[in-house]
Amino acid sequence: MDYNQSEFEFEIKRLDETITLAKKQLNQAKQKNEENKLAIISAKKELRENTSHSISGLWSSDGFEALAELSQYANPVTGKIIDYEVVENKIMLLENLIKSPYFARIDFKFSGEDTYEKIYIGRTSLKKDNSFDSIVYDWRSPIASVFYRFVTGQAYYDAPVGRITGDVNLKRQYEINNEVLEYFFDADVQIVDEFLRKLLSQNTSSKMKTIVESIQKEQDIVIRDMENDLMIVQGVAGSGKTSIALHRAAYLMYQDLSSKLSANNIMIISPNTLFEQYISSVIPELGEENVVSMVFEEMLSSILQNERIQSRNQFLENLISSTSYRNIIKSSIEFKTSHQFMELLNRFIEDIPHRWIQFEDVYYDGECIATKELLKEKILSRTDTPLRQKLKLLEDFIVELIYVSKKIRIKKSIKNEILKFTELNVISLYQQFIGDREYIYNLAKDMKLPECFEEILLYTNENLATNHLYYDDATVIAYLNLKINGTNEYKTIKQVVIDEAQDYYPLHYEIFNLLFTNAKFTILGDINQTLEKQEDLSFYEQIKSIINRKKSLLVTMDKSFRCTNEILMYSSKFIDQKLEIKSFNRKGDEPKIYKALNQISLNDMLISEINLCLEKGYQSIGLICKTEKNTISLYDSLKERIDIKLIKNESTADLQGVFIIPVYMSKGLEFDAVLICDTDDTNYNSEDDKKLLYIGCTRALHRLNLFSKGEISPLL
Repeated sequence: MDYNQSEFEFEIKRLDETITLAKKQLNQAKQKNEENKLAIISAKKELRENTSHSISGLWSSDGFEALAELSQYANPVTGKIIDYEVVENKIMLLENLIKSPYFARIDFKFSGEDTYEKIYIGRTSLKKDNSFDSIVYDWRSPIASVFYRFVTGQAYYDAPVGRITGDVNLKRQYEINNEVLEYFFDADVQIVDEFLRKLLSQNTSSKMKTIVESIQKEQDIVIRDMENDLMIVQGVAGSGKTSIALHRAAYLMYQDLSSKLSANNIMIISPNTLFEQYISSVIPELGEENVVSMVFEEMLSSILQNERIQSRNQFLENLISSTSYRNIIKSSIEFKTSHQFMELLNRFIEDIPHRWIQFEDVYYDGECIATKELLKEKILSRTDTPLRQKLKLLEDFIVELIYVSKKIRIKKSIKNEILKFTELNVISLYQQFIGDREYIYNLAKDMKLPECFEEILLYTNENLATNHLYYDDATVIAYLNLKINGTNEYKTIKQVVIDEAQDYYPLHYEIFNLLFTNAKFTILGDINQTLEKQEDLSFYEQIKSIINRKKSLLVTMDKSFRCTNEILMYSSKFIDQKLEIKSFNRKGDEPKIYKALNQISLNDMLISEINLCLEKGYQSIGLICKTEKNTISLYDSLKERIDIKLIKNESTADLQGVFIIPVYMSKGLEFDAVLICDTDDTNYNSEDDKKLLYIGCTRALHRLNLFSKGEISPLL
């Protein structure tokens, strides 16, 4: 776009001034940290010299004075280290800012004023030395929302003091790389779309990128929402759900000044470790520390203190690849994570003191100190306290009784007798519960059990006899454990982000609710991308009723920015079209289906397509198979002929170059080109398989083709 010379010169001068100021502040920060380093070394030296004589005596009778002395010298060291880390973070922010200080400008006239103020917006803020005057505003600042939500004309933003109104007469966007202004343009709707189209046409990278330059109005509303304790987003494939969630986490860290959220107050629950790695750079790029991220089975291990738990990926592999067990695996998890089974578990928990704890009279030196009836009554009288807590109180009660009547300390042997009925093993309790068929039927006498209930019991008993916990049973036992024992492990978490929400079941949400009692939730999903189950919009109503928060909001995002029109149109035939999907209008090649007669012919076709993609300059080429088993088999037949990476359960790989991946691990990721490699009639033939094809196809940004050895799937 043509600009007059003075306008261009003005922007060059403004950029130079900004970079000069940032470099000056960077030098000051580096100088300060040199001083901090020397101060830390000096404080550590003082600590060594002044306390070495007393370290050995810390635990002697005079140890308290030694400890006090140690603390007196150690505190300055800790303080200096904290100062050093704060400045180190500032250095990192300034170094990044210098490369590209801002990406946008709005000229905004506040109501009641005469002149327009130039507001420059970047990833982080830059202020004049020792003043509150902003040279660059952080993209998360209240005024920056005007850039995302309004074109020129009347506009407003919500600040801590209330709503601020005004007028915008310029919206400008910049491309600045390594301190050089490459171009800028003044934005109307048409030009903004063209800019976004250019961004989306670029090749993908091995890590998810930030989207601060291209946040859309409806995305910005989700990112900045502070009113709702439960924010649910139903977003079609490629609508930017995960990006929005991460930008929201960064926004909340910046915004929530009253209870400043730090990285350890936010938890992201990821579908797998590969996905965790893929998103790991977004929040640091936005100028914040990375937040805590976990996959669900890590939580299970933590709750049950048991490493031998089947991972979600192993569970999905069994579910998707098994022919003989598929129906029972599916029925088992559907029933065990349902409201109905939860009601059964709650009845069981209530019944534990009545039937499953063997209370005994407590004797000491031949005298009965407490009868079993008294002990049982003590447990049953406190209805609201978790059972584990009641049993601990019971231990204290018995010890107190012995001490009062005998005036002596309790013997170890009697302590062990008490522990026989106050220590509960939750896994063992669950095994007893599942093993007692008659008891379960009695407990469920007014319930309608599934037709295959007998098979579920048999299957579960077989699994519990092995030396590791299956994913569905581990989930149930975790729920029992939390209800019986309670937990404070995650009480500092104030914000929870759950991605791929559609792959969890009601019991999972009950567990999240029990774990994160003090947290607000952001939950993102797509009911069209379920794995081996069918969901509709009522699924989100279930989540709302379980994670029962004061204010909640469901936002639907129906525009896909990832795929070309042609890929999106092709993918859409695999899903129920009740949810409208709009495309961000970007053109590309039509997807094609290739049929090979045998494996050799298939390999040739795949290698030919890979080479074509490499010639086109694509950075990431994903070969997607239905299962890990198919993935390994295909990898073995291609690895001698082409440089290819295998991604399977628990892999953490760089998603660059050519790689091969099971479809359930590709969720949430995106690749320049996708080859779906096993679309024959034996692999894809059911309603559930349609969803897998939809997931696989919508990973592609620019190019998609499907390959089949033998008869092509009827779903295509």
